[in-house]
Amino acid sequence: MIEFLTGLAANPDAQGGNPLTQMLIFFVPIILIMYFFMIRPQKKKQKEHQMMLASLKNGDKVITNSGIIGTIAGIHDDQNKIVLKVADQVKIEFVKSSIAGLMQDQ
Repeated sequence: MIEFLTGLAANPDAQGGNPLTQMLIFFVPIILIMYFFMIRPQKKKQKEHQMMLASLKNGDKVITNSGIIGTIAGIHDDQNKIVLKVADQVKIEFVKSSIAGLMQDQ
């Protein structure tokens, strides 16, 4: 048994090839799977969210990440803020990125 192990240590090609090649064969498919199932859909969702934020206008009914529902009363693109009207004479400023989405008319 010891002769076998020392023979393998002396001759790395006896183990079945280049370890770098074996590692690439193992990791490349894992990286591709992670890209197609995790990274790509997340980037697509982020792009859609950015497009939705860019298309907001006064009067749109939106929901924030914290669950507050309101109507857009003002947009300040230079400050990256949105003013939401949540009740009569009650307006709250939010960072534009905290808008989760548009509310569907029900």
